[in-house]
Amino acid sequence: MNPFNKRTAIRIGMVSVLLASLASPLAWLVTRESAEESVVALAIEESGRLLHHFDAIHLSGPQALDHARLAAKTISGGLFDIAEIYDAQGQKLAESLTHEGEQVESMLPKHGLPNYADASYESLRLPGDLWLLRVFVPLRDSATNMSLPITGYFEGVRVVPEWQRTQILSNAMTVALMVGLASLLCGAVLYPVVVRLSADNERKTREVLDSHIAMMEALGRAIAKRDSDTGAHNYRVAWIAAGIGEKLGISGDEMQALIAGSFLHDVGKIGIPDAILLKPGKLDDAEMSVMRTHVNQGKDIVVGAGWLDGAQAVVASHHEKWNGNGYPERLQGAAIPLSARIFAVADVFDALCSKRPYKEPMSFEATMAILEKDTGSHFDPAVMAVFQPMARQMYDHLAGCDEEATRQLLQDRVRHHFEQ
Repeated sequence: MNPFNKRTAIRIGMVSVLLASLASPLAWLVTRESAEESVVALAIEESGRLLHHFDAIHLSGPQALDHARLAAKTISGGLFDIAEIYDAQGQKLAESLTHEGEQVESMLPKHGLPNYADASYESLRLPGDLWLLRVFVPLRDSATNMSLPITGYFEGVRVVPEWQRTQILSNAMTVALMVGLASLLCGAVLYPVVVRLSADNERKTREVLDSHIAMMEALGRAIAKRDSDTGAHNYRVAWIAAGIGEKLGISGDEMQALIAGSFLHDVGKIGIPDAILLKPGKLDDAEMSVMRTHVNQGKDIVVGAGWLDGAQAVVASHHEKWNGNGYPERLQGAAIPLSARIFAVADVFDALCSKRPYKEPMSFEATMAILEKDTGSHFDPAVMAVFQPMARQMYDHLAGCDEEATRQLLQDRVRHHFEQ
């Protein structure tokens, strides 16, 4: 299992377990309350039927008391262990208790005279692991017409028997387990879907990245062809700049911009006439003025070019110097973008160390002597402080690398930073 799939499995598993741990207790609670309400609804329905049968809802007249007592006695022997019937003023007319009702009556919370318009219930837990359901029902001549006046009140207490309590809790636990299992199964089903979608997305991202790299390399080759270079310089300076950037903690979009800008730093040379660009001797002042326009021409090429837009910092400022004597803006110090300051070190280091058609390579020691001498004037001292300890290793690594090997070095770095 690759790291991404492992992370995905862990995250989906954690979410599934969390969902199960939240949903299962909630399902247990809802199911238990639903069972309670079903028991209460049945009790209210049956008690209402009996009260109507014994004419106990008519709690006035000479026989009201007898009707109430008979109804209470009948009801207490069925669904309720305590049955109490009150008249419309809240005065108790009758009460009947079973043996279980007598045991719990003294433990029940006391209340004032009944005075409520809607049926309700409460679930009570009493010492001795007793579970009681207590219902409150206003009595009317019709159970369905709530606009009729209240003729009395019925209050009943049911001591939930062990078998029923076990059944309710068992059903609630079954539902909770099913919900928990469903949550876990949902995670298991989602995992391959997420992995597949991620793989498709990764493949498409890689295709886009490959096209970006191909476009960057095509521009680089075009620059090299115009400048009579092999193109290896672009690969080397981008690789060196990326290495320095990593030591400085650069990552993400900033690193991608540093790599692209370093690789395409001289893209503006495409617009310089051959007579000046390919002139073997030293350029005069007028020719140098034209040559220096390659900076702004390069900036115009990359600005607004999608993912290459970030390269403009290096392209526009790669000839600026720390002391402000560079061009075209004569920026100084920290006003020069960090990526351009990094590139300046990488560019001069590679130019001095590499063989060119017009020069032989300089030794590492001679190269570093020049860079150290120009630190504080051409180069940012902080960047040089980071580069110096790693310079020798980079020099040795690049020694003997042909263009293809150097290209592979940069591609490895590109994939590392562009595929994150």
